[in-house]
Amino acid sequence: MSTLLSSGDLAVATSGLVKRFGKTTAVDGVDLTIRRGGIYGVLGPNGAGKTTTIRMLATLLRPDAGEATVLGHDVFTEAKTIREKIALTGQFASLDEDLTGVENLILLGRLLGFTKRAARSRGMDLLEAFGLTDAAHRQVKNYSGGMRRRLDIAGSLIVTPELMFLDEPTTGVDPRSRNQVWDIIRTLVDGGTTVLLTTQYLEEADQLADRLAVIDHGTVIAEGTPGQLKAQVGAGALKVRVIDPAEREQAAAVLRTSLGVDVVREADSAGLSASLAAGQSAAGGLSALEEAGIALETFALGQPSLDEVFLALTGQPAEESR
Repeated sequence: MSTLLSSGDLAVATSGLVKRFGKTTAVDGVDLTIRRGGIYGVLGPNGAGKTTTIRMLATLLRPDAGEATVLGHDVFTEAKTIREKIALTGQFASLDEDLTGVENLILLGRLLGFTKRAARSRGMDLLEAFGLTDAAHRQVKNYSGGMRRRLDIAGSLIVTPELMFLDEPTTGVDPRSRNQVWDIIRTLVDGGTTVLLTTQYLEEADQLADRLAVIDHGTVIAEGTPGQLKAQVGAGALKVRVIDPAEREQAAAVLRTSLGVDVVREADSAGLSASLAAGQSAAGGLSALEEAGIALETFALGQPSLDEVFLALTGQPAEESR
């Protein structure tokens, strides 16, 4: 194994990592180098290979080829040691819905070797930290989706891990709960835990990750800071919002023709964004919209979004690839 892969400075290192399920290659030669500290994001659509990669690194799946170390330990030969140092929170809450919140945490604490008193104390501390004290004695089946997500993450922290894998931690939760989970993740990192986050939400990756790997069809197709990835797309972006959402498709066609670039439909039903090359002026696009009689509520020049990065790298908008 190379010196780089076994380096103690790295949280994760992989080389040529491969996983097949029958005739399907889910992960096809993934190379990652993730330093300790901070949040590393793995971004990609459903089916890209994100979860399979995480499960191999967490020693839940054995790779079919390649090399991988986690916190300097080999996933093939030191799986037990790795499991003692990491935590994994999957896409769906792994909770007993018939137990209360505190009973779930006590159960996990006991399984990890805590005395009953110590498990209860640790559980109540975590419930307080995650804003769930009032729901401590309520059955989990009566929790909201956001509450379940917070409790699930709390359960992963009975013993504070050196490295935490978060696999799409905010899937299916409302915006308020998503912001709460983001705050929890930032607090974990402030406490010294390294976080490896998989997500298909571009905003989440932009908000949290210090560095990103974009995976598509089981392969890393780009890696860098969010700013570096955005710089690959162009020097800037023209963002417009039409007054009448019914005219958005026409506006997209006008911008595509006048500027000669791809146009991304924003989550806002009236919003559009067009990436610009270095030195390219947005004036032609704005003039073409005016000539077409399309009224704008707002327009602005700004940095490209991760949506444009995704479109440039994969050839399709993120929302279409999910």
